[in-house]
Amino acid sequence: QVQLVESGGGLVQPGGSLRLSCAASGSAFSIGTMGWYRQAPGKQRELVATITSGGTTRYADSLKGRFTISRDNAKNTVYLQMNSLKPEDTAVYSCNAEFYIYRSGWSTTWGRGTQVTVSS
Repeated sequence: QVQLVESGGGLVQPGGSLRLSCAASGSAFSIGTMGWYRQAPGKQRELVATITSGGTTRYADSLKGRFTISRDNAKNTVYLQMNSLKPEDTAVYSCNAEFYIYRSGWSTTWGRGTQVTVSS
């Protein structure tokens, strides 16, 4: 099985920046597409950004230019750099990853999430 652990959330003032990390751990697996999603109070979870193992990225249209997703395949880690943060970015940010285990095939897993609060 594969576990995802997010870190880097916290409280930041409007206009500030945060960098989230999500590290995958387990045994005998390969990681495919990784991504970040967020869920604000009272709202459905929404896509933030995804990145394939080859580095192809996709963003929510509303976040392009402020958020940047990247990954380190050697560390099985995905990052989310968030700049010019706004109060409406406040949410629980969760990491998602597709992974392959020999003889088990492809599966998807989620991290537990990290809280990001943008407030003065």
